[in-house]
Amino acid sequence: MRLPARCATGLLAVSLLVVPAPLAVANPADDTRTVLSGSGRGAGQEIRFATYNASLNRSSAGELVRDLETPGNAQARAIAEVLQINRPDVVLLNEFDYVPGNRAADLFDQNYLSVGQNGKAPLDYPYVYTAPSNTGAPSGYDLDNDGSVGGADDALGFGAFEGQYGMVIYSRYPILTESVRTFKDFLWKDMPGALLPDNPATKAPRDWYSASELAVLPLSSKSHWDVPVSVGGKTVHVLASHPTPPVFDGAEDRNGRRNSDEIRFWSDYITGGTDASYIYDDDGTAGGLQRGERFVVMGDQNSDPLDGDSAAGSIDQLLGNKLVRDPLPSSSGATEASAFQGGANAGHRSDPRFDTADFEDLDAGNIRADYVLPSRTLRVAGAGVFWPRAGMPGSELTGIFPFPTSDHRLVFVDVTLHGIRRR
Repeated sequence: MRLPARCATGLLAVSLLVVPAPLAVANPADDTRTVLSGSGRGAGQEIRFATYNASLNRSSAGELVRDLETPGNAQARAIAEVLQINRPDVVLLNEFDYVPGNRAADLFDQNYLSVGQNGKAPLDYPYVYTAPSNTGAPSGYDLDNDGSVGGADDALGFGAFEGQYGMVIYSRYPILTESVRTFKDFLWKDMPGALLPDNPATKAPRDWYSASELAVLPLSSKSHWDVPVSVGGKTVHVLASHPTPPVFDGAEDRNGRRNSDEIRFWSDYITGGTDASYIYDDDGTAGGLQRGERFVVMGDQNSDPLDGDSAAGSIDQLLGNKLVRDPLPSSSGATEASAFQGGANAGHRSDPRFDTADFEDLDAGNIRADYVLPSRTLRVAGAGVFWPRAGMPGSELTGIFPFPTSDHRLVFVDVTLHGIRRR
């Protein structure tokens, strides 16, 4: 979930700029780069990781399955085309409703990814991972303190039904399912120094939630996943999440505080050792990653370094971690959109070329919300944001509000693994 797009004065959208761009063909008239297929990237060595908040969430349970059962859904076709243009080897889709038995995930693969869209080559993802989400799961408590129990705001994670705004990972490489760790049930109160919200109407500290509520309230608004992927005998941990947007609350800032701690969770997890000793997964295993493990943190973090509504320093908990490399994916299209749309964008402090989300312009403006952050044990070969400039190929897939795909843009990073076994 992200900030509401109430009045996006749009841009006919924008441009893909790969930094660096060793994968580019001859340049078009402007600086737009065209992404080559995976076969051109050094088989088994250069791996493209991507995250994409695809907005494939629906308003009621079962609706996404109905949309994906046939190959004619316009939004799903456009999302698939974006993926077929960029051709990630491993991709996390946020805002993809969870359906037990992988039903929705399999239908999207079969009817959309595996079918060439608008002349693009199909994608083959033999491996898929998805799991339950806290969204829409009833808490049994009045978590928003509005005097009634029930509904999306009182769920363990905001959602009208269980699984809304879920996640799914598609991969060309084997997912080590027996080694996956999930943290859906980790309780927020069990994080040392947790930013638990305070009820401003009382003198007691950190008392927005009662002790009974804290005994059931998880940290993760959806889930946190550690999904190991095997590439030629080398393991890369895909660390996937989608922290709650830091809005839709009051002076207690319960969503902003939760967002910050959801981001902090991965920083502690990758640091490992005593910093991660408090962490336990859904099977009861404690601790974080071992030092030296390869990882890529991916997902819509709903936090910009300087702009937007997240608590100050939230995303810096990851960007400032010495184990993380920030390739700074960018697009010239995002710069164009910021200037064209104006509004809140005019007062933003972050460089607009790093924006990944096209939010409404009156109050929010465009921000960097989506991240692919590899470990320093991985060498970065390229990075980019798919945001074609107005009139350039692909701009019809990003578009203006109401968007044909999503108000977020696909973000990718290419990393090179050495010493792997050729398949």
